[in-house]
Amino acid sequence: MESKKEFFLECYKLGIIKFGRFTLKSGIESPFYVDLRPLASDPKILKNLANYLLEMLPLDNFDLICGVPYAALPMATAMSLESYIPLIIKRKEAKNYGTKKLIEGIYQKGQNCLLVEDVITSGKSLIETIAEVEQEDLKVADIVVVLDREQGGKQLLESKGYRVHTLFNISEVCNILQENGELTDEEVKRIHDFLQGNHIQFEEKTRSSYEKKLECSQHSVSKKLLETALAKQSNLIASADVTTTQELLELAEKVGPHIIALKTHIDIISDFDYEKTIIPLKQLATKYQFLLMEDRKFADIGNTQELQFTSGVFKITDWADFVTSQVIGGFESLDCFKNVGVVAIIGMSSKGTLTTNSYREEALKVALSHPNVIGGVSQNEIPEDLLLFTPGVNLADSGDGKGQQYNTPDHVFKTLHTDFIIVGRGIYKSENPEQAAITYKNEGWNAYLNSLEKKVTQN
Repeated sequence: MESKKEFFLECYKLGIIKFGRFTLKSGIESPFYVDLRPLASDPKILKNLANYLLEMLPLDNFDLICGVPYAALPMATAMSLESYIPLIIKRKEAKNYGTKKLIEGIYQKGQNCLLVEDVITSGKSLIETIAEVEQEDLKVADIVVVLDREQGGKQLLESKGYRVHTLFNISEVCNILQENGELTDEEVKRIHDFLQGNHIQFEEKTRSSYEKKLECSQHSVSKKLLETALAKQSNLIASADVTTTQELLELAEKVGPHIIALKTHIDIISDFDYEKTIIPLKQLATKYQFLLMEDRKFADIGNTQELQFTSGVFKITDWADFVTSQVIGGFESLDCFKNVGVVAIIGMSSKGTLTTNSYREEALKVALSHPNVIGGVSQNEIPEDLLLFTPGVNLADSGDGKGQQYNTPDHVFKTLHTDFIIVGRGIYKSENPEQAAITYKNEGWNAYLNSLEKKVTQN
């Protein structure tokens, strides 16, 4: 291939950058206008562009390539053809018929996806695209961009932990064009002055504090959870996936001072006895001021769920403060949980899960409208009206092996705006569960405090 400078000059001949006075969508008057769509009409240039972009990247990191619609779609397609990395296509908006998919193509949940963008300005469109791709339980760590307008978008994305690879920036191409006699010194100065004074002020969405959520909470369990979090300076829920009463009570004794709730699977306790299991467990909950969360994941018609909740040997209604439930049975199936809070299962992270985007949308409608529902379990961000409970947090196994951190407290608070982290093996499998609980408590609380900071690109 020709040199990078020669390549840009070939691209420039297609009219991809114009200089003068242009009113942008934002209303700002810019001395230059960038439109890279003509590159798709020259097969040789498109092929070379794909290879230049691929050369900048650690290709072993990616399972998929996805272009931000629309200008980057042909670029992503060319990169896929050159690299043999599978392509997926993101629609601008989901179809309202057929499969109603937002992401088209063959992929598996958990795969790492490279995003391709033509031009980056504020980074807003990329932030939105990342959220939509991750909504399909795909992972995004790297973004490759043809041209950076140097107006704050790259810095914004990097501040959120993404790696942004840019082939050119506007200062660089102006220098190339100046050396080639295409721009005068005065024009270059005007562009640099414009860039200095026109960083896009793109304000990120920030999560509400526990205090603010407490003010708006209607359900008594929501209030108690938030009050406990503030009192103990903890957002940690420990998952007690143990199989004997002794293990359950020993774990509760060790972690109780540091958690806001203990999550149980009471039906896996092999020696369950209400008097010997539940009575002392409730005493520990009172002693150490934590709530009991029974992760039953109810999933039946209302009448059956009511029997499972109130009857049988477990008598969940007598001791649980809140329970988990699927919403597949519909709105009325949740009516039986009158004296507890309900955490709705909005989405699941397991391979092959049927909780698609359209399912999650319908599940959220039920969760938001039912008075018994206090929050949701989800791997994705949910409306602030609901408390978000995020499972799978583990400091010892925080990476995907491809450079991005996904299950750390910092990630789930910053990216998902979670409210409470649920930690299982990281605590109960630890050699020292109490010390592990302290570590997760501190990490979770610091991540929460950091997530409250208002971050804006420099103006």
